Amino acid sequence: MKKMSIIKVNTVASRGMAMGQAMIFDKPQLTASRKIISPDKVEGELARYRQAVDTAVAQVSSLSNQSDVFAAYADLIQDYALTELVENNIKNELQNCELAVENAIRTFSDMLAAMDDEYMRERAVDIRDIGYRLLSILQGRDVHAPVSCAGESDKPLIIIADDLSPSDTIKMDKSKIAGFVTQRGGITGHVAIIARSMGIPAFVGVSGIMDLVADDSSVILDSVNGEIILNPDEVMREEFLGRKLRWEEKQKLLLHYGKKPAFTIDGKPVKVLANAGCVEDVKCAAEYGADGIGLFRTEFLYMNSKHFPTEEEQFAVYKEAAVSFNKEITIRTLDIGGDKALPYFPFEPEENPFLGWRAIRISLSMQSVFKTHLRAILRAGFFGKLRIMYPMITGYEELVQANEILEECKAELAAEGKPFDRDIQVGIMIETPAAVILAHDFAHHVNFFSIGTNDLTQYILAVDRGNRNVAGLYNTFHPAVLKSIHHIIKAGHSAGIEVGMCGEFAADFEATRLLVGMGLDEFSVAAASVPEIKQRIRNISVAEANASAAELRDCYTQKCVDKIIADS
Repeated sequence: MKKMSIIKVNTVASRGMAMGQAMIFDKPQLTASRKIISPDKVEGELARYRQAVDTAVAQVSSLSNQSDVFAAYADLIQDYALTELVENNIKNELQNCELAVENAIRTFSDMLAAMDDEYMRERAVDIRDIGYRLLSILQGRDVHAPVSCAGESDKPLIIIADDLSPSDTIKMDKSKIAGFVTQRGGITGHVAIIARSMGIPAFVGVSGIMDLVADDSSVILDSVNGEIILNPDEVMREEFLGRKLRWEEKQKLLLHYGKKPAFTIDGKPVKVLANAGCVEDVKCAAEYGADGIGLFRTEFLYMNSKHFPTEEEQFAVYKEAAVSFNKEITIRTLDIGGDKALPYFPFEPEENPFLGWRAIRISLSMQSVFKTHLRAILRAGFFGKLRIMYPMITGYEELVQANEILEECKAELAAEGKPFDRDIQVGIMIETPAAVILAHDFAHHVNFFSIGTNDLTQYILAVDRGNRNVAGLYNTFHPAVLKSIHHIIKAGHSAGIEVGMCGEFAADFEATRLLVGMGLDEFSVAAASVPEIKQRIRNISVAEANASAAELRDCYTQKCVDKIIADS
């Protein structure tokens, strides 16, 4: 019998427990010919590409009823910028159709993969998935035919792969799959989304896992405790099965209580909202019992378009979100620039894009684009409970200018006789040191704050979390970051406004008690985390949490912070 080993893993994509037999997923590799075509072949290659696009659209349209992930794929396949780049590769570079597609897909996926926002980085997987589908069609290979992964075994299967795309997972015999482990990928990717929708455990980004596991290995996935157990002995198997049963009983209770409001032990209500990037995410949040949407990202709508989205195109999306989820939805205005590029709008190269032309700075510079954006939100707000949130605010003048443009939009819509939300609430993200320092002043001029801990941590600590040499210094539990969060919450409450948090820190279970003690009103997290955050809040005493938060006032070392966290 093979020796048992335990692998500790930090990156959990979908929580759960499963035991089964490993199956190594070996994806066929598709490579384009490097052959250059003659000018008289250009029209034929263009025709081949257009036919492949039509076929791919038909394929993903038929898959959209199996998974919401594929609902947006048709638009991505027909994306104007992608089409233009492929056709330019054929016409101007005389690349054969397959090579033109391969190079265009690489350009787009590399652009997304280089972004700081994890949600956007994971969209690179979607682009590569589309490229793989197009190449398979062009090469006449039916690589997306339904595949049974059961083999001769009747045991549940643990899929082990370098990476998995939505197209890979949709073709598998899901009745046999107990979990996923990949060497690449992130927690916001579609593999994670699919795993969560299937209710099975998944680990992503487990470096070297394919070298450690064979097809006949017995595997335990415990993504609750962050463990992969290879070739467990009988004692471990029995212990795990008992642990799994207890966890499943707890999950049934969590899903039940996830639909209900969260109150602390001593009766304080705390809202638990969800982050979203599209209408499908909003609908998913409703299923998990979210009290609303604390962050609706609008940039993906812009990045998937062939042009700056029109007012009607945006209005349709925001209205659908408002109507589908009759709870408060906070729409963050366009947050692009620097690390988040648009295929149809060239940005000048910047030495440090995080300190450059981005977010509200772009909106105020490109007022026609901003007004189109705001008009669509205002109109959609008539059909639901929408709020507007400005990102990357550093000065009072920016807030005033943004609100002046908002009032212009209201006046225009009123003159045109179009219904809109005249009293829409406006808030700002607090994510820069300048906004922290001015929080008491800002609080008297907005309806709410939302703390963006991802950028806030990066800016306060002067740490580029994408730089591997200093990434270890990125720590939201740093005393300076925690004191800043406490200061923001106090500033908001002193002016009588609510303060939420939509950064990754809001979903950190170790931080929940501390944030409640600081007085945080709203947690906005990934939809799947909503039930457990609510459950944790229900087990917190505000009085005890306040005491822990108070200790931080005199804390200036990491050791001091760590002790408070451990004791709370």
